[in-house]
Amino acid sequence: MTDVAGVVIDVGPGVNGFLAGDQVVAMLNISYGGGLAEYAVASENLTVKRPPEVSAAEGAGLPIAAVTVLQALRTIGAKFDGTGEPLNVLITAASGGVGLYAVQLAKLAGLHVTATCGARNVELVKSLGADEVLDYRTLEGASLQSPSGKKYDGVVHCTVGISWSTFEPVLANTGRVIDITPNFTSILKSVLHKVTFARKRLVPLLLSPNKADLEFLVGLLKDSKMKTLIDSRFSLSEASKAWEKKEHRGPRHRQDHRRDGRLIRYTAINKCKVAGYRHYSVDGQVVAGCLGMASSYRRILVRNRG
Repeated sequence: MTDVAGVVIDVGPGVNGFLAGDQVVAMLNISYGGGLAEYAVASENLTVKRPPEVSAAEGAGLPIAAVTVLQALRTIGAKFDGTGEPLNVLITAASGGVGLYAVQLAKLAGLHVTATCGARNVELVKSLGADEVLDYRTLEGASLQSPSGKKYDGVVHCTVGISWSTFEPVLANTGRVIDITPNFTSILKSVLHKVTFARKRLVPLLLSPNKADLEFLVGLLKDSKMKTLIDSRFSLSEASKAWEKKEHRGPRHRQDHRRDGRLIRYTAINKCKVAGYRHYSVDGQVVAGCLGMASSYRRILVRNRG
């Protein structure tokens, strides 16, 4: 896993924006991870300062989940400066780790939000601002039709197992379905839509990690405009239990990833020695093991707190 947060212990050559003692949130290399360990190393260009108003666990929940949602909403046309159109959006699996951020960010962009989730999570999703909530287990929820009859300008698709034939009838004339977990079939479908100049399209999201998006999201947490919901915390020694809890739910249950009003997020205390540097981190999610060595140039050693 890649999402970590904590305090800087040391910095590598070429790092100018951070000093030992700085509280930070960071996204590790998406190809190699490195967070599920006592020490790890973060790159300067994917590390941002964490204000005292944001806890390590809250900040560590952000990078992959919230950045993914932010980029998906921007692909639909959402703007966060007050100049955007009041688009109608559908968010599937809105009570999952990504979906809960999606509802909050969509409302911050001034969008009308229809969301799907399991029955027990309806009130939670409404409390985050969703205008309409569908129980995905009902016939109405399975059809994805807005209770108010609105057609969707965009869909942030956060789960699996929903076909294009289900999405197509509920989309506006130029509606887009942004698939955040695309597979080979969805990529082929998107290519077909593109080459045939289809007005309604499936769009696979290819995440582009960047510092600016992470800074924006941390700022929203700081200003209490958005929140990270945390259900479960695990020490590093309990990482296997965290994985078991995650895998027990699996992709088919992404619409029901919550108990007792809180999102399931796994906290691990990490240390990983890489290229002579250390990074002690507490992650709002289960984080991956430290893999291999890394160049120390423009790298940051962080001790994470939770």
